[in-house]
Amino acid sequence: MAFTVARGPIKRGELSKRSGCNIETIRYYEKIGLLAEPSRSHGGHRLYAPADQARLGFILRGRELGFSIDELRSLLSLVDSNAYTCGEVLDLTQSHLDSIREKIADLRRLEVMLSEVSAKCQGGDVPDCPIIDALQDAD
Repeated sequence: MAFTVARGPIKRGELSKRSGCNIETIRYYEKIGLLAEPSRSHGGHRLYAPADQARLGFILRGRELGFSIDELRSLLSLVDSNAYTCGEVLDLTQSHLDSIREKIADLRRLEVMLSEVSAKCQGGDVPDCPIIDALQDAD
């Protein structure tokens, strides 16, 4: 979910509202180091600069694309170094894509297996169920 970065610093509640990201999730991202500890107002409120807001947007978009926290940490590390190459980013992305393709293949196998088992079931009121039989048959 893309959101518009404010021109100046904003408080956490406003960042949450603008980004659609739960306040607790923003805290979590700070705690694990994906987001830096923001500056504070004289009253002690956290103030998220435009760069902080953009970084959260990057994290949220990465999560939407299925990148794990560790994968995002690696991507952000490259970005933070200001010395990354497109090839390095591509390598990380390709690895993620390979993982997604494996998951899709696994899901397709599950779909076939469940479709086959479901097709054998007549429903009804009898206790004899081929779905239960298939779940109990570990071989």
